[in-house]
Amino acid sequence: MIFKNTLQNPKQTNWKPIIKEFEAAIGKNGVIRRKEELLTYECDGLAAYRQKPALVVLPRTTEQVAQAVKICDQHQIPWVARGAGTGLSGGSLPVENCVLIVTALMKRILDIDLENQQIVVQPGVINNWVTQAVSGAGFYYAPDPSSQIICSIGGNVAENSGGVHCLKYGVTTNHVMGLKLVLPDGSITDVGGAVPEMPGYDLTGLFVGSEGTLGIATEITLRILKTPESICVLLADFNSIEEAGAAVADIIAAGIIPAGMEMMDNLSINAVEDVVATGCYPRDAEAILLVELDGLEVEVATNKQRVAELCKQNGARNITTANDKETRLKLWKGRKAAFAAAGHMSPAYFVQDGVIPRTQLAGVLKEIEALSKKYGYRIANVFHAGDGNLHPLILYDNSVEGAFETVEELGGEILKLCVRVGGSISGEHGIGADKNCYMPEMFSEADLETMKWVNQVFNPKGLANPGKIFPTPRTCGESAKVQQVKQFEGAQVF
Repeated sequence: MIFKNTLQNPKQTNWKPIIKEFEAAIGKNGVIRRKEELLTYECDGLAAYRQKPALVVLPRTTEQVAQAVKICDQHQIPWVARGAGTGLSGGSLPVENCVLIVTALMKRILDIDLENQQIVVQPGVINNWVTQAVSGAGFYYAPDPSSQIICSIGGNVAENSGGVHCLKYGVTTNHVMGLKLVLPDGSITDVGGAVPEMPGYDLTGLFVGSEGTLGIATEITLRILKTPESICVLLADFNSIEEAGAAVADIIAAGIIPAGMEMMDNLSINAVEDVVATGCYPRDAEAILLVELDGLEVEVATNKQRVAELCKQNGARNITTANDKETRLKLWKGRKAAFAAAGHMSPAYFVQDGVIPRTQLAGVLKEIEALSKKYGYRIANVFHAGDGNLHPLILYDNSVEGAFETVEELGGEILKLCVRVGGSISGEHGIGADKNCYMPEMFSEADLETMKWVNQVFNPKGLANPGKIFPTPRTCGESAKVQQVKQFEGAQVF
């Protein structure tokens, strides 16, 4: 799908002098303009949508980001911020005739303050690097998306990313204390700070999850946590997803809040074992439940026994426990690789991200199964069971005419289902270009108008990441569907 830019006519843009301005501000090596090089940046992790940017710039400092944004502001050129490009909702998808501001080279850790449990990083720092930087002193960074070895903190902030530990410790917004921002007019400002609760409006909370529509974070102050005294992982396998779902509900009802609680269905289990070969996941199980407990040693020991009992009461066939780090990582390895393993089952797959109340888990999974049969596409279910964050993976063959459009429709039906049972159309992947059409399913016209007012305060010219989050006739109407043309494999669409 091509995302057109309504702000600027490509034929009216004289790029030669503009490129010189960017080169003067960032350096020639920081400006990419060759067509074949620009193809590298035409999509993010949602490869079904593609659009080549007019220009890519790679700043290294806050001042260079500000200069790049000022140039765009002066010439009325739309711009899109991008980190590692691992997003799954098209949040960093370029629009036609835009400048892509890539923060991948901004990868310095600026300060570590162990006494106050803080670390300051640039947006290009990889998520896992934060924990690596402080683990030797007994600390870690809690938000851990499955892509944590490649996704960047800047992107995590933009999308308010989660991870397997979000059940107990929350998502990115719960760990961001302050931000240095470049606003859409190129001005630089600071929000939040080193103090956990700042007076005035919570502009830090407003910015986290704004998906690049309010500006670019160039310095990020994160909260780090002390490594728990004890950690234990349990793996329980079940004859049905319903039994596993009931176990999840009972564990939470018992007052136990695991650090993480994940579930995978039979399709995902076998895909993981085919690719990763953990040897830990029983192939004949209809569902497995991974439960991580952490805290004081006596607390973990008590909760481990109670969780095992609750799983057994709900039909668990076998329970494996792991206290040592090596075995714990082995148990988690399959879950972390689940999305990648899905590629082994099908030429292409489409991943969705919705949230439901835990109590609705069994019923919603039955309805997803019914939708799978209705549309004729297999769906592998991998999800953060503790907080009801579903990640259905719709498997399809992109060489089949019309398959992608049908899969998009199926994905939309799953999102509508989530909203109907009291949930959300996104838990951690964001809205981006993929799900903006479904915002009216969850929000009223007044809700959306209020959000737009906030956006206009920061982004009055609409140059910052246009076409994302909010539905527009161009992106949601039939005219956009007409532009879909399949190409090659992996659901590459232009």
